[in-house]
Amino acid sequence: MKHRAIKRRSVVLGIGATAGVAAVGGIALNAQASDTGSGSSSSDALVFDKDAYTELTTTVTDTEGTEHSVTYHFWKAITYVAKPVDEKYQSLIVSAPVKIDGKTVDASNAPILFANSIGGYMPSSVADATGIGAGGMSGGGAPSGAPSASASASTAPNANGNTNATGGATASNQLLALAAGYVVIEPGARGRTLKNSSGEYYGTAPAAIVDLKAAVRYIKSNKGRIPGNVERIVSAGTSAGGALSSLLGASGDSSIYDKLLKEIGAADASDAIFAVGAWCPITDLEHADGAYEWNWGSLNTKSGSTVDQTVSKALRSQFAEYQAGLKLRGLNGFGSLNARNYDEYLVKQYLEPSATKYLTDLSDSDRATYLAKNTFITWKNGKASFTWDGFLGHVGARGKSAPAFDAFDLSAGENNLFGAGTTQNRHFTAYGAKNDTTGLSTKRVASDIPEKLRLMNPMYHLVEKANGKRSKHWWIRLGTNDTDTSHVISANLAAAAKGLGDDVDHLYYWDQGHGANTDPGDFITWIAKVTGHKKR
Repeated sequence: MKHRAIKRRSVVLGIGATAGVAAVGGIALNAQASDTGSGSSSSDALVFDKDAYTELTTTVTDTEGTEHSVTYHFWKAITYVAKPVDEKYQSLIVSAPVKIDGKTVDASNAPILFANSIGGYMPSSVADATGIGAGGMSGGGAPSGAPSASASASTAPNANGNTNATGGATASNQLLALAAGYVVIEPGARGRTLKNSSGEYYGTAPAAIVDLKAAVRYIKSNKGRIPGNVERIVSAGTSAGGALSSLLGASGDSSIYDKLLKEIGAADASDAIFAVGAWCPITDLEHADGAYEWNWGSLNTKSGSTVDQTVSKALRSQFAEYQAGLKLRGLNGFGSLNARNYDEYLVKQYLEPSATKYLTDLSDSDRATYLAKNTFITWKNGKASFTWDGFLGHVGARGKSAPAFDAFDLSAGENNLFGAGTTQNRHFTAYGAKNDTTGLSTKRVASDIPEKLRLMNPMYHLVEKANGKRSKHWWIRLGTNDTDTSHVISANLAAAAKGLGDDVDHLYYWDQGHGANTDPGDFITWIAKVTGHKKR
């Protein structure tokens, strides 16, 4: 399956006076926004120039193997805030189809796929993009069942064949959305490793979510100018990008971000989105260590090393207390979810149905071979059944040590996410700080950490303070063999949203790892369904 540009013809970029933009190094950047000291209002600086596009044609191969020729208008990187900290990352690109397989299409009222390519809470830039899918093209190959794109080798620890180089999403969703007639907008965002000349980190929490919200505000403030239906924005992301997609949906128009958005000159508009697509979201970070040990605590690491069971047991105890306090109920009438019954819930709600679908789709001979190799599964009357312990044995090993996220030696990427000033890494849980092994003078988390955690956690907006402006439609996916986080994290997210009456489509991909997206065509169809758009 291939995605390739087969023809490209440039048109006059039409840099209009109302847009206040200039071509800088081949990138349409806002000239007023480049001056961070400018007193210009966002209404003057942040006007989308509908004529500043290049017309491109590309071929997209769909999930059935059929090739489609898609001609689209492409807007190079546009700075989406009036006072950018770093416009290399605080910019977005826009792709709007105008002709598909020779037939003219009108995308003026089409859904907008707002697809981030963030992985590992790292910086994500579209500044040099010359066409759709730029962020998703930068890493490993496309997942099974999705269109493929040329890619360089994966570089981040959690990157693999399902992801881009930082462990974020590939371009699969973007390409299929374009071929379905949707508008695709891809935002860049600051990330945790960015550091200025003074050695200060300027992309740590909550920079990424603030940037994504600012990008949504830019889109909505340009209603009638930017292509697509700005009231039908569907966010999508994988791993940390999935967490941010979830957070963006949960926190729509929350006032706790207002000061931060004002500081970067975000448009005076709503940042609420219509729907969320989240793959393996790495979120609820302050409780992720406990959830991880509850899930994977009995397993050795993939390198064969054991984990400190005293640490694992303490973290599992913390998870039990946290889970009880959430007072969540499982889907399909399961009842209250707690540390004692969550294994049963995962097996019945997600794992057995996932295995059943996988096995059903195999040929009789392939199914027999698989079952012979995986005797923990009982196959009866066309359904798979097994125990939680059997499933853990099947997975075999955990991807992270203990603690997985707030490492005692401050070595985890999430420690960097909560860095501040010139301090690269910090603890963000009381347990991590108490057991610090780096020689810190204090065994307490910094005073600003609790607020940063609220700003970064979708559960705050779904459980602690239910947000009426949240997205009401959720597409959540996870691979059953994904040990980059706990299965509980996405299941809790789904249960919280469902408990508020939201539409939730959540399932697990059998035998798939981190970043898997094996049903991208179904996601594109789901977008049409929930937005009320007639899919091409």
